[in-house]
Amino acid sequence: MRAMVLEAPGRPLVLRELPVPAPGPGEVLLRVEACGVCRTDLHIVDGELPEPKLPLIPGHQIVGRVVRLGEGVTRFREGDRVGVPWLAETCGTCRYCRRGQENLCPNARFTGYTRDGGFAEFTTALADYCYPLPDDVYDAPHAAPLLCAGLIGYRTYRLAGPHVERLGLYGFGAAAHLIIQVAVARGQQVYAFTRPGDTAAQDFARKLGAVWAGASTERPPEPLDAALIFAPVGALVVEALRSVDKGGVVVCGGIHMSDIPSFPYRLLWEERVIRSVANLTRQDGEEFLKLAPTIPVRTEVTCFPLEEANEALRRLREGQLQGAAVLVMG
Repeated sequence: MRAMVLEAPGRPLVLRELPVPAPGPGEVLLRVEACGVCRTDLHIVDGELPEPKLPLIPGHQIVGRVVRLGEGVTRFREGDRVGVPWLAETCGTCRYCRRGQENLCPNARFTGYTRDGGFAEFTTALADYCYPLPDDVYDAPHAAPLLCAGLIGYRTYRLAGPHVERLGLYGFGAAAHLIIQVAVARGQQVYAFTRPGDTAAQDFARKLGAVWAGASTERPPEPLDAALIFAPVGALVVEALRSVDKGGVVVCGGIHMSDIPSFPYRLLWEERVIRSVANLTRQDGEEFLKLAPTIPVRTEVTCFPLEEANEALRRLREGQLQGAAVLVMG
């Protein structure tokens, strides 16, 4: 099979011909149809996340067809279409797993980071961590971003709390363009913040229902009840604190962020809250994948062939994409 392989952080991915993996007990072998390109992939490739499996096949927004079942798998049949997310495996026995916080499991493994992912023509995944994806709802390229941009975006959105009328989104990329659709459908007012001068992203946000869109250095016309930060820029935490009202919540949705600058306590006072999101649970995935078609959430994608994975990563790094990038297998 062909695969794009990370041999060392900080280097471009290399196209390799590798053996098709065999599914182990509890696993399925998938023929990959599409795999989303996520900012987390970029953090791994650029060496900002420590200790990846090496050599590594990145990619954790996988849509594929089951072509072989490992021993003991009864959840799927050959030919089923499934989605594979970031969370690849947990221990099930630690105190976090026992209390429903498997996203914090210290023994967790992650697709495209500590086990091989979907920048390849075939991959394996534990069946219990895959999601069924009906054929009649989304095609493969448009389903792929739901599996991380959608799932992590949804968890970030939920952690803002239930009493949000005015919601700010900092960084209008793959996750934000999906979550704005959920928020607008629920009658919330959305304020979109982009890189200064990125009028294309601001226009895109307004097209999707934002009541206001501007630069991340600007103040919104009304104070926010909550702000979700999807860009990996620590300074945005301070900007968001300046923009949220009393009791407001700032949720950091990324796995990596540059250092947060110091700020005066008065910005945090009046019961403002800063919190982070770590990974996701399988329940998050089940809830969002059930919700998305009912809105319906539409994904904006730019497709690349497998061998152009480095170009997709470059365009993501330089902020040249609207919506999400997706690798599509030939």
